[in-house]
Amino acid sequence: MNAPLNRSSVSASLLLNHKQFDTGIVHIGLGNFHRAHFAVYTAKAMERSGGDWGICAYSFRNKDLVNALQAQDNLYSVLEIGPDTESAYIPNAHSEFVVGYENAPYVSNVIASLSTKIISLTVTEAGYLIDQATGGLNWQDQNLINDLGGKSPRSIYGLILNGLRARNQAPITILSCDNISHNGDLLKKLLIEYVSKAAPELLSYLETHVSFPNSMVDRIVPGTEQRHLEIAEARLKLQDLAPVPCERFSMWAVEDKFIAGRPDWSEVIFTDQVNEFEMMKLMLLNGSHSLLAYLGGLLNCATIPDCRFNPNIEKALRKALTSEFLPAVTMPSGIQSDAYISDLFTRWSNTVLGDKTYRVGTDGSTKLPQRITKPALLAISNGKTPDFMALIVASWMACMVQIGQEISNDIIKEMKDPNKELMQSLPKSNCTEFVQAFFNQTNIFNDEISSSSIFKDLIIRYRNVINENGINKAIELALLST
Repeated sequence: MNAPLNRSSVSASLLLNHKQFDTGIVHIGLGNFHRAHFAVYTAKAMERSGGDWGICAYSFRNKDLVNALQAQDNLYSVLEIGPDTESAYIPNAHSEFVVGYENAPYVSNVIASLSTKIISLTVTEAGYLIDQATGGLNWQDQNLINDLGGKSPRSIYGLILNGLRARNQAPITILSCDNISHNGDLLKKLLIEYVSKAAPELLSYLETHVSFPNSMVDRIVPGTEQRHLEIAEARLKLQDLAPVPCERFSMWAVEDKFIAGRPDWSEVIFTDQVNEFEMMKLMLLNGSHSLLAYLGGLLNCATIPDCRFNPNIEKALRKALTSEFLPAVTMPSGIQSDAYISDLFTRWSNTVLGDKTYRVGTDGSTKLPQRITKPALLAISNGKTPDFMALIVASWMACMVQIGQEISNDIIKEMKDPNKELMQSLPKSNCTEFVQAFFNQTNIFNDEISSSSIFKDLIIRYRNVINENGINKAIELALLST
């Protein structure tokens, strides 16, 4: 049996710099994506140029993962998995891992330290606690209520604010790395809304000494499975309890607005066109991912490559891209849409990585408003019907809630969603009743799209076809309608 992964067992060829760095960054959200993306860029920057940019990474939950990482001296492997790669990289980026609501005050203290220059986040769309009806914070959320009551923080806002209070106006950058349009601008707006209630005396500090760069992040990073532990051991000749699988492709576009400095991220695209990069990725990759997941889920396709290689889904995907997603996108300078889309199909074809359909389909209620609202409204304003945007939403609804005798399978059952229970409680004697209740009662989508009779009627139409004739018939109808 191979030795466990730790600093004493890792050779210089695997761990290029054994130095343990002091903390310069606090990262909130300890999913696989952070460890395969932000942490990799930061580790390479410190290998190249030094600097104490060690990351104190915090997770509100996920204690088993943190325990495994702590046992490995804060090390783990990033496994690029594909038909043309066999790499295993150990990013030496983290100064410590912290977990648990009970340790939130400690993390706020690390934020308060003047050596901390950046707060970064990957908390998914759900972690921002957005009220889709208002675009602001959902003040009914129990975590916000808890934090406003002065208790140990349970939201990103309470956690950050408690750290900022003690910085004495020292500059700091707060960097969102989540798949949200204008993520830096939105985070600033939401944090100001929270601070306006919790600590209005700090509002001028936020405006003058805190920067919020917009960013676009892109890398497909599945969840870790037993097979990835076996791959890690084969490549490292060491036992890694927390490897991260990912594709070779990685892209990060960021506004260079780091008021307190930053690592030497030389591979990053620093640009004033972050919005174009965001919309390109949000529409063409993320929106298409949702189409693949929900249509594929209904067809019992276990992986994204399975979905992508289904001939009916591929027809729908190509038509959705050209007729509805692409018109909503202004491509960044130097990137051609045909080449970008061709690369997407290559990435979706990675059968070795085998990204799971249920993973991509999880949390649809927090993802879909970002992905389908703009293309749908644009089509309607141009006198067209957004058939594929409606098909995506109808398919997602079919994955979340059964009406009558619908298809059910293990893939659909594995899809989690914070609003699944709410959706299942809605009236559902028929598809029309359910869709109308959904848009009247859930506030998942904003008022503009929720009040569109054209969009709702289309969803009802496709929901009925899925119910009565199956998803393949619904795809055929959408193809004929555009």
